[in-house]
Amino acid sequence: MNRYTAILLVGIIAIFSIFAISQKSGKKTNGFPTVGTLAPEIAYPSPTSDTLRLSDLKGSVVLIDFWASWCGPCRAKNPAVVALYKKYEKEKWRKETKGFAVFNVSLDYNKENWISQIKKDSLYWKWHVSDLGYWSSKPAVEYGVRSIPRTFLVDEDGYVIAVNPSHALIELELNKRLKNYKSE
Repeated sequence: MNRYTAILLVGIIAIFSIFAISQKSGKKTNGFPTVGTLAPEIAYPSPTSDTLRLSDLKGSVVLIDFWASWCGPCRAKNPAVVALYKKYEKEKWRKETKGFAVFNVSLDYNKENWISQIKKDSLYWKWHVSDLGYWSSKPAVEYGVRSIPRTFLVDEDGYVIAVNPSHALIELELNKRLKNYKSE
């Protein structure tokens, strides 16, 4: 290998290293969270007006689910999200993983409709928030949500591990963290 090739190779390695470090440090691409970046905090009112925070779920694998009561595709997807949650909610996790949670962020503008559809779709977990800002919802803007449903899978440390993951990918990630997982 000649000197110029070696210098070029070192330069390319340095660029990739800097990129990898910046991704893991929580920087966002285009201002929005992407795989490998820290998920921005979401702290907004629940249907009962309590402020719920995404950071309260640190230690759990979290599916952040942007949706709305008026969104047909969101409502059609809800039964699959409920089934996924039911499947994993009572599992025995490795000590570094507290569990699996769904954190719903609604783009609703009408509180009564939002609450009604949570009940109607049996979204029985605690983690529902909305600023009732419709498309101007602050979390949706910060996460770059331009269409719904839109989901982000976040690991135990708060980093995005998938954007709009399939249920198969979510299950793969959850199965990696179960106590009884046999691949070790």
